[in-house]
Amino acid sequence: MSWIREETPPDENTWSERFRKFCANVLKTGPIPKHVAFIMDGNRRFARKKGMDRAEGHLMGFEKLAETLKWCRDLGINEVTVYAFSIENFKRSKEEVESLMEIARQKFTRLLQEKDAIMKHGVCIRVLGNLTLLPLDIQRSIAEAMVMSKDNDKAFLNVCFAYTSRHEISNAVEEMAEGVEKGLIRPSDVSESLLDRCLYTSHSPDPHLLVRTSGEVRLSDFLLWQSSFSVLSFMEVLWPEFSFWHLCAAVLHYQRNHQAIMRARDQHNHEREQALRQADYDSVVAELQQEDPDKTDQLKWASVPSLVRKQETERDRRVQEFLQHLDRKRAKFLDNLVQKSEIKVCS
Repeated sequence: MSWIREETPPDENTWSERFRKFCANVLKTGPIPKHVAFIMDGNRRFARKKGMDRAEGHLMGFEKLAETLKWCRDLGINEVTVYAFSIENFKRSKEEVESLMEIARQKFTRLLQEKDAIMKHGVCIRVLGNLTLLPLDIQRSIAEAMVMSKDNDKAFLNVCFAYTSRHEISNAVEEMAEGVEKGLIRPSDVSESLLDRCLYTSHSPDPHLLVRTSGEVRLSDFLLWQSSFSVLSFMEVLWPEFSFWHLCAAVLHYQRNHQAIMRARDQHNHEREQALRQADYDSVVAELQQEDPDKTDQLKWASVPSLVRKQETERDRRVQEFLQHLDRKRAKFLDNLVQKSEIKVCS
């Protein structure tokens, strides 16, 4: 991974490198997406095109990711999310799934070997998905990489592995239902905003730009909730043939649509906040109407604004404590995997 691995700097005197650097600087005069998501599609078609086996096509796709991360860094994009393996991919042939697992095993092992570089460059690695579906040794390598880098904050690499958006959303709903059942939150605390914060991506901003290669024009169950206000760029190129210039084209597409998307996002956030405030107001008023249907207690009705603020404060406290509980639960899952890995090594 180019964000992580120490590299020999390119020859800055070559014309192509200088031209690429010039184009990057020109692009950076406009708005740059801080978070870009990639659906890295086309590895199998590339393998057929080149007469390779599928495993080699997937391996070249992983190598292309390393190159793309370097280009993102050069452009000032400090967070990248990639769709590495869908839950649906488990339905592929046994041989292909095993080859993909072996590539993942090698790549995560290599990440752990590059611990010093990861920490030096401040890269936070997050793997998003249902990790329990993966082989145990891969789960442990993933957990070690995530625990090791969890406090880094200079660059973020999110790898969606054993992931689908529908599973992510249903898991978030289950987490909220469990919170209500345990009395950590109330049914009235459940909201669109809370669901946002229960997703696997809760510690990341929504992607500003989502790129899919291979010519397909669908999201394939990837970040469906988070990409509502993302600029979408569908490109004909197969993923292993993706280049710096394709990335530049995607960023230009983002810049052309940036203002309209930001207006729509801001409007949505404003309306969501208004709806939440209105719900708090309606809840307080409904409670007072039950206590004093004829509105004879003027002092009590005059306290509606302060009661609404109190309700907001209490809800925020409950929600924050619930989210902390959720973070501890997820951290414990990773810590247990790391401890089992350490016990295995010692034995």
